[in-house]
Amino acid sequence: MRKVIRWMHWFEDGLIVAVLLFMVLMAVLQIILRNFFGTSLVWIEPFLQNAVLWIGLLGAMIASRRDEHIRIDIASHYLSPKLRRWLAVFVDAFTTGICGLVAWHSAFFVYGEIEYGSMGFAGIPSWILQAIIPIGFSLIAGRYAILLVLDLIDRRPPMQEPHG
Repeated sequence: MRKVIRWMHWFEDGLIVAVLLFMVLMAVLQIILRNFFGTSLVWIEPFLQNAVLWIGLLGAMIASRRDEHIRIDIASHYLSPKLRRWLAVFVDAFTTGICGLVAWHSAFFVYGEIEYGSMGFAGIPSWILQAIIPIGFSLIAGRYAILLVLDLIDRRPPMQEPHG
């Protein structure tokens, strides 16, 4: 199981690096084409817009690995460790629910795009460009569901102590 998890982490890391590298190369190519040759590739702009979506969701997936999302966590400064643990249960349950809900509805959206057959750019179906939404939110929901279970059985990895 650990090997599968390591492979999945390697895949996520590699994918975000590849998308980011390709984004930078395409943006530089677009600048060179416009400034030196007076032309451009029409598909680069929509590609870059969709790549930002992929980078954002891949980054969120990577952050959810070790529960490293940004938090507004005023309460932990004032709560005892036991109450902080129950706050974590609530937050993980809420995060799991919201991400699961977004994954569910975005999957229906992507399915609708498949049925409709709309195209994104350069002959790429739009559903392929949008598939990262249900995939990313499903993975994040799954990771927070695991954290929720670990919370409930008191086996959650230690949370970072609040600063102050």
